[in-house]
Amino acid sequence: MTITKSYVAKSVEQMRPSGIRKFFDLAATMDGVVSLGVGEPDFVTSWSVREAAINSLERGFTSYTANAGLIELRQEIARYMSDRFHVHYSPKEEIIVTVGASQALDIAIRAITDPGDEIIVVEPCFVSYAPLVELAGGRAVTIGTTGDTGFKLQPEQLEAAITDKTKAILLCYPNNPTGTQLDRDDLEAIAEMVKKYDLLVIADEIYAELAYDQAHTSIASLEGMRGRTILINGFSKGFAMTGWRLGFTCAPEEISSAMLKIHQYAMMCASTPAQYAALEALQHGMGDVESMKKDYRQRRNYMVQSFKEIGLDCHLPGGAFYVFPSIQSTGLTSEQFAEKLLLEEKVAVVPGSVFGAGGEGYIRCSYASSMSQLQEAVKRISRFIENNTK
Repeated sequence: MTITKSYVAKSVEQMRPSGIRKFFDLAATMDGVVSLGVGEPDFVTSWSVREAAINSLERGFTSYTANAGLIELRQEIARYMSDRFHVHYSPKEEIIVTVGASQALDIAIRAITDPGDEIIVVEPCFVSYAPLVELAGGRAVTIGTTGDTGFKLQPEQLEAAITDKTKAILLCYPNNPTGTQLDRDDLEAIAEMVKKYDLLVIADEIYAELAYDQAHTSIASLEGMRGRTILINGFSKGFAMTGWRLGFTCAPEEISSAMLKIHQYAMMCASTPAQYAALEALQHGMGDVESMKKDYRQRRNYMVQSFKEIGLDCHLPGGAFYVFPSIQSTGLTSEQFAEKLLLEEKVAVVPGSVFGAGGEGYIRCSYASSMSQLQEAVKRISRFIENNTK
């Protein structure tokens, strides 16, 4: 019998594939590519963390954990959030261990979104935000930030985007792809709008440990914001544990209970060995985090200075491990620049346009690579600029 119709859901059929993958797939077919595209640490997970996972397997800890995660890990997360970011959560009722921060974002959005609800998404941003809102039946309302303001959201922009259908705002800081960090004053101004219009904040703080010039401030720690914030964090970036797929949510009990319902049916629980690894990371891994951060800071400074020397304007990112230089002087679009650079000089970067309209005219370059790789990339990009500038 011939199938005459599509069985794919329209919401999925209409969804654009990730723009990042296009360049990764092309680069994978080429030899000698220097990649500045991958958004993950180049460091290996600390040995003590790997050993904790191995030990858990040797002791036979291979069963499910509680849906919300090992209570010992949730207690350690609560201590970590209190000590590090001055925000306090109940391990039993307000913390869920998830399969990466990506799953945490998914259940957070689904737990609060009714059909037609609007979620404000600040761009440039990670590529999954708007699709997750749409899959949950909501409408993603995007706000574009610009290089003129260091890609910081302005309160008047936020207020102009709020309607009677607005449910929440989704923030990521330090930001992927721009590296922009929001300080306390920036967050206070946003928080006033959130409280004024009775909104929620989904705060993606996965890069919180990678804040270079000042301590990270969680918006949940501000007066009146703990009860309005779903905080997303995890172990991938700061602890170099991307492949372990372990994140967590911190939220008021009502919202946390709703997220746990979705988590129970969709995922059951996070990997047991990974949870024991994360427990070790929180208890004994902060020294390694600081060591990695020191190296990232050195690389950041090198990349920003290098781009300026070859004629590309580049703001100093306050966190994460990305620089976001402007390539507007070349006359090329972001996608044209990235494709030509890959084909002509074998350097892989991500066009800024894939992160939203505000990213056009920029490229994302990860400095989670060795200094020798970064130096080689800069040499090739400099040559490319000389050959392609109008």
